[in-house]
Amino acid sequence: MNSTPWLAASLFVSMSTLIAQPKSFNYDEGKVPKFTLPDPLVMANGAPVKTVKDWETHRRPEILELFKKEMYGRAPGKPAKQSYFVLTHHKNVLGGKIDRKQVEVRFAGTGKGPRMTILIYLPARAKGPVPTFLTLNFRGNHTIYPDPAIRLTHSWVRGKVKGETKDNRATENGRGLAKSRWPVETILARGYALATIYYGDIDPDFDDGWENGVHALYPQTQKRKPDEWGSIATWAWGLSRAMDYLETDREIDHKRVAVMGHSRLGKTSLWAGAADPRFALVISNDSGCGGAALSRRAFGETVQRINTSFPHWFCGNFVKYNANENACPIDQHQLIALMAPRPVYIASAVDDRWADPKGEFLAGLHANPVYQLYGLPGLPAKKQPPLDTPSMGTIGYHIRTGRHDVTKFDWAAYLKFADKHLPRGKK
Repeated sequence: MNSTPWLAASLFVSMSTLIAQPKSFNYDEGKVPKFTLPDPLVMANGAPVKTVKDWETHRRPEILELFKKEMYGRAPGKPAKQSYFVLTHHKNVLGGKIDRKQVEVRFAGTGKGPRMTILIYLPARAKGPVPTFLTLNFRGNHTIYPDPAIRLTHSWVRGKVKGETKDNRATENGRGLAKSRWPVETILARGYALATIYYGDIDPDFDDGWENGVHALYPQTQKRKPDEWGSIATWAWGLSRAMDYLETDREIDHKRVAVMGHSRLGKTSLWAGAADPRFALVISNDSGCGGAALSRRAFGETVQRINTSFPHWFCGNFVKYNANENACPIDQHQLIALMAPRPVYIASAVDDRWADPKGEFLAGLHANPVYQLYGLPGLPAKKQPPLDTPSMGTIGYHIRTGRHDVTKFDWAAYLKFADKHLPRGKK
């Protein structure tokens, strides 16, 4: 059970859940509209996908292009002048079991321009490069663990707890505030590194006209195009820039990096995994509408509601599907399918109806045909599993007891799934 201060602090990160779950929104399975899902194995011209080559050279690029055009938007590539600067690197800290590294990714090559800080915890005295969980966090790296050496973020933060921020700047009051969501010792004891970045370093989470964060590197010279990147694509772009760095770090096994996110950052981890095949494993925790949940179900949060409440998250074209989900040429089972043949895990919470747990499960289930094309099992469960009973194939899923959150149960499942798919000692 989380403490009262953390519950207060989580109000803004769970905004899509707590912004109100109006009675006018549907929570009745009997009122889910009739729909037909687009077939991931039928090309736009009607031709069937019969082989892995058909999928990889034709259908997958076709679906990926639709998600860029109609939903998340197009992001630029790696900045030409991007550089890395190690801020701190300490061995055998926090009881001698952990190595701590803080690295600044300078997108324009200078510390005066847009930049993000990666906090990396590694198992001390590891024998070679280690697999890694790469995540974004909601309130600053210093909030994930009560470690006095973690630098406070330089970026804008949204203050919700009295005394936590000053003029929208991080303060010591937030140190360790989100530790319940980050079982650091458990992750490292299992042989994994943990790398995390404050998402506000990449793009501030408010409708700013896409002028701040890394968007400052790409100033608008004309009217914004309807398929330009929204904030989710921007945060995903930041995860790819973190991967750029991890590929240079000899302590990290960059071939075994799992990208994980919760809520809006679960949407982000899914898009990062789809857009960047360097991520070996993808995890979505309570990602809901615009993440793992099928949009066509219009259950809980809808496309119209998410576009209205958070107009900066998606590209301009996505508003065409407000109360018009069936007109969209894609749905989220195809997003899951874009991970194939890589493993992907989807998690739900029974009290988080706003995120549509059944819709999240069905997205995984309907991605199965693409995994089966590779001869992989996909998601073993044919119906939503009982509470607290994970189903793990190449696609994993669970629905756990509780609310919109990240818990020890979730992490136990993710570690087990990673043990299954990211074994150490193999290249």
